[in-house]
Amino acid sequence: MVASEKHEKFRRLAESRTNKALEAIGRIANLSNRSLYEWDDDEVRSIIKALKAEVSEVEGRFASPRSKSGQKFKL
Repeated sequence: MVASEKHEKFRRLAESRTNKALEAIGRIANLSNRSLYEWDDDEVRSIIKALKAEVSEVEGRFASPRSKSGQKFKL
């Protein structure tokens, strides 16, 4: 695969995967509706901490690619 094909593949996948991630984050934001859900501040902090940690992982992997963490989130 030549460089331009690799770049096009990256752009196509990056756009698709980023949009899916943004939609998933939006669904998490929907959980803030107090008329539908009950939650405490510690749970919200755990969710936000996990999201920020994963974004930091993405930044780090682009800076220095390595194997993925594979960690799953659990309250």
